[in-house]
Amino acid sequence: MKHLEPQRTRIDTLESLREHLQWAIELEHATLPPYLCALYSLDPERNPEAVEVVGSVFVEEMLHLALAANLLNAVGGRPRLDTPGMLPPHPRPLPHGSLELSLVPFGPEALEMFLRIEQPAPPGAPAEADGYETIGQFYAAIEEGLRHLCERLGEQAVFSGDPARQVSADHFRHTAGHLVQVGDLASALAALEEIVEQGEGTARGGVWDGDQDVFHPERQEVGHYYRFQELKLGRRYQRGDTPQSGPTGETISVDPTGVRPMRHNPRLSDHEPGSAIRTAQEEFNHTYCAVLHLLERAFNGSPKLLGAATGTMYALKGQARALMRMPDGDGTTAGPTFEYVPPELRRWSVGDRQRIVVLRDGPYVVYGGVPLRRKRKIVSAENNDALTWKTGEPLETEDTYALCRCGHSSSKPFCDGTHAVIGFDGTESAVMRPYKELQHVHDGVGISAQRVGELCVHAAFCIGRTRPIAAMLADTGDSDVRSAVMGRIDHCPSGSYSYALERGGETIEPDLPQAISVLEEEDGLASALWVTGKVPVVRSDGRPLEARNRMTLCRCGHSGNKPLCDGTHREIGFREEPRPAELNAGKVHS
Repeated sequence: MKHLEPQRTRIDTLESLREHLQWAIELEHATLPPYLCALYSLDPERNPEAVEVVGSVFVEEMLHLALAANLLNAVGGRPRLDTPGMLPPHPRPLPHGSLELSLVPFGPEALEMFLRIEQPAPPGAPAEADGYETIGQFYAAIEEGLRHLCERLGEQAVFSGDPARQVSADHFRHTAGHLVQVGDLASALAALEEIVEQGEGTARGGVWDGDQDVFHPERQEVGHYYRFQELKLGRRYQRGDTPQSGPTGETISVDPTGVRPMRHNPRLSDHEPGSAIRTAQEEFNHTYCAVLHLLERAFNGSPKLLGAATGTMYALKGQARALMRMPDGDGTTAGPTFEYVPPELRRWSVGDRQRIVVLRDGPYVVYGGVPLRRKRKIVSAENNDALTWKTGEPLETEDTYALCRCGHSSSKPFCDGTHAVIGFDGTESAVMRPYKELQHVHDGVGISAQRVGELCVHAAFCIGRTRPIAAMLADTGDSDVRSAVMGRIDHCPSGSYSYALERGGETIEPDLPQAISVLEEEDGLASALWVTGKVPVVRSDGRPLEARNRMTLCRCGHSGNKPLCDGTHREIGFREEPRPAELNAGKVHS
């Protein structure tokens, strides 16, 4: 009788390959909440080595998530992250696997869970496309499917995705790993190797992942599984060590008293609506879902958003640690719940209509393909009097893009995530009363000038060569003077000044397009972002700013009226050229 081998699931269609690569994205993401809870429960001063280990693994999981997205995009798929399925209640199973994941503080329980996540596949273990025993076997099935489909259909048919959707390198700190752009079988295999060699189930039996340790440049880096073994066994691996020998190098210690006792698997439902803990947990969930939203946008046609997404991820640290300082009964503290917030409850992340969203302590995210260009102030040669604005060439953007708000990006005017590295405080001022309630009215002949001083950015069009507008109003019986006043007001970028033909009459505004202009003033001084054409601007708390034909947003990071500009850029001599410190601080983020 003929012997039948056990049947194994095989990835043998492009549809199945795309499905499994989406599963890979879900798998990589599923590890992030448990790693974040353990990481932020650690006191970095008392447990610096454990923070290094867990933090480095977390960053590499983010890298693997991006690699999985590049793989899926390369074969014509569409990565999905901003969905309820990404955040089921904890405890939860690893996607399409059997391992249970929990939200727990760092300690023996967390270490055992991490070791099971990163468990290497036994040598010779079969590839498993579903119900896998180890992550390595799952990725082996994807590799096997890629090779099979390329052989049967040809590489060109398999790798049919738009290369412009690939996210590129230089977006991650604390890892020597590489973000491979995928366009053919060789680069796809390199991306898979990057994931596997960093410790997610390597079947090669080695301890090292092939990179230098970014925290200890004198030594090579060990894979994820072995990093957690070091913490569990209290020793580092050194040259010559093997999986069988275990680590025999220098000691590594963990102080259990330097761990915040977070409640296991917290839920919003544990607390009454409006309570301090629940309010903080809801704020965390809004921020985390903003990360998922930005990542999905980054992986679906706006790759430059990756820096903003990872920077927003970094901002979670303060929120999580604040929660873990809040007593939650029975000797535990509160913790993040990682529950999904539907887009309609976030108020700002629904649809593709044109709008600008202020992210908490982060950049401006611009939706709907709002045109971006530069404008330079033209001044008189004699004494730098403001004359007009000259419009430059449009800047190339994606349909959704992020603009720097902290003033320190090395890619100005675009955000590169540096706000997270420098700990930018983007706290917004109280919502300003409507323009009509704040305006001071000054009448002339045939003109009624209106001004709101709180909006002034000191662009100086109202000052003039000889007299300010306020002094000129007395002479507006002369139509030339009146015309000059109207022209100066039309050039006011913030709309601090406006005018009507008579007191209480309809305000006359210049015909301005829906656009954002990056302003440059005299002597190369960098100025505000000039938003025109009533493009909606939404604060980080979801409340809209008053829609106006002209407004100016701060981009130096120092305005006392955030998100609006108040002219502080002039006081600090803000310039767009990156300073050496900014070049060192920027580019890569976590």
